[in-house]
Amino acid sequence: MWSRKVRSGRLSVWWKHRSLGRLALVAMLATSPAAADDWPQFRGPNCSGVSREDRPLPVEFSATANVRWSAELGDGIGSPVVAAGRAFATAMSDETTFAIFCFDLESGEQLWKRELAIDPARLPKITAPNSHASSSPAADAERVYVYHSALGLLACDALTGETVWEHPLPTPYFVFDWGPGNSPVLYGDKLLFNQDDDLNPALLALDRRSGELLWRTPRNEMLASYSLPVICDVGERDEIVVAGTGKLIGYDPADGRQLWQARVLLRNLKTTPVSHDGVVYVSLESAGIAGQWVAANDKDMDGRIARAEVPEPFHARFTRGDANEDGFLEGEELDLAFLDPDNVAGARFGEEEQSGRFIMAVRGGGEGDVTASHVLWRNESRAPDGIASPLVVDDRFFVIKSGGISSCFDAASGEPHWYQERVGGGGTFFASPVYGDGKVYVASDDGHVVVLEAGLELHVLADNDLGESILATPAIAGGRLLIRTRTQLYCLGE
Repeated sequence: MWSRKVRSGRLSVWWKHRSLGRLALVAMLATSPAAADDWPQFRGPNCSGVSREDRPLPVEFSATANVRWSAELGDGIGSPVVAAGRAFATAMSDETTFAIFCFDLESGEQLWKRELAIDPARLPKITAPNSHASSSPAADAERVYVYHSALGLLACDALTGETVWEHPLPTPYFVFDWGPGNSPVLYGDKLLFNQDDDLNPALLALDRRSGELLWRTPRNEMLASYSLPVICDVGERDEIVVAGTGKLIGYDPADGRQLWQARVLLRNLKTTPVSHDGVVYVSLESAGIAGQWVAANDKDMDGRIARAEVPEPFHARFTRGDANEDGFLEGEELDLAFLDPDNVAGARFGEEEQSGRFIMAVRGGGEGDVTASHVLWRNESRAPDGIASPLVVDDRFFVIKSGGISSCFDAASGEPHWYQERVGGGGTFFASPVYGDGKVYVASDDGHVVVLEAGLELHVLADNDLGESILATPAIAGGRLLIRTRTQLYCLGE
């Protein structure tokens, strides 16, 4: 792993000249602390999806109504972010060009666009509806930080788009060809990045100014997951908490040392937990490893896996799992082959079989294995499926699953306020819900954004149609709602 500073951009940058007065103002913003109403990364502050602004947000809107401005981006599903009055988004301009955009939040003026050439040989396979522009950027007043599977991590100057530093990473490998989807996260002077792929899973911390690698903690027990790091404040210390195969793990921000683990999760996660008042809330659905491997690799459809059907990097694991040495993996042999011997990936919780669907609350803090001591509650029967991360606001735990089936629980007890009630017209919910101005916004892949009143009972305020698929999670900043459809960015406001 290494980083290098880049003093001049090698690729084309479009920069619109401004008056000296405007440049002075922007320069002042760039050296000042981030504004309290920034939305600096995926799901905003601490990846929570919660905005505490007191500015009104729109209830009803469309591709033409209550639109402050819009911009055409290109294909992508990464979420927009906002810092110091600037909105950032990414896209694939074409099959081999990755683009980073910067807009003035108030006017929608494109301040700059940076395009970077991609080596097609470095692009991993992806499965629809994923995109090669799937990662959400992170941003502060000085820089925007982006990840691309073929480029690694890089930081660009927020004023000009010029590259400040680069940090190459191995091209991620995914057995099931889901493709990349992890995003950088800011924490103090650090940029955190978790890449749980199937070959090189690790949690990294970089100096956000220089790109220097501060520490790298291998996560060798993990298989492909898409959970981002969140910060859990337990009073005497902060903890970086990351969910993954089989475990929820807390790390020391100073050096990446593992502090604790709770053995309560399953094969893979596509959701990011929420940290709230020292408690980490998780929502997921996951299938067993055996069924997934058979579905993805059983070329002759005989219900078992031969060595030739396993990708070459996993041949050593095949040998480990082939307990009867018959040249095939089936049943429990698949778990033996592809799961770490010390990590059963949530196959059991005590003596109770897991259904694969649950929500849970885990108290932060502690040392070592805290499964028995820090799991506050766990509810298998009321969990959602799908990819959308949970939302915790005002001691309520909200989830949305495919088909628009929503539930809301008491965050302290896990007891439902409402359970499995439909919102909107259906569709699949890849975008995670966000909260602002007393409202919850949930966007679906059919282009609809449902607005809910954030109360103890389900109350739909509006069902808005933007006319194009939405997989990115909305952003809230400056009294604006930013929604990225498959190809467009909309800034909405009354």
